[in-house]
Amino acid sequence: MTPNLLEATHEYWHKLNELEAAYQRGEVTLEEVDANVEELMAELGRSRRAAFSYCFSGVRRLWEEQREAIVGVLGLGVLTYGWLVVR
Repeated sequence: MTPNLLEATHEYWHKLNELEAAYQRGEVTLEEVDANVEELMAELGRSRRAAFSYCFSGVRRLWEEQREAIVGVLGLGVLTYGWLVVR
């Protein structure tokens, strides 16, 4: 399962809005709000780390599997750029 950072961020803001509404209604104290916000931030941080880890592992896997092709395409790009500049 791929981590969805946008969905996790959306859920974070939704939960923050619910928490703010509960605070405005007087259902939770300021200390409870602080504790809940810290917990929500930690949860979002875990989601962000999972998403970035997934992304970087994909890039690393692509580099390991296609290193020669990537280097070849970059080499052709440099040669083409050099040819266009000198010309």
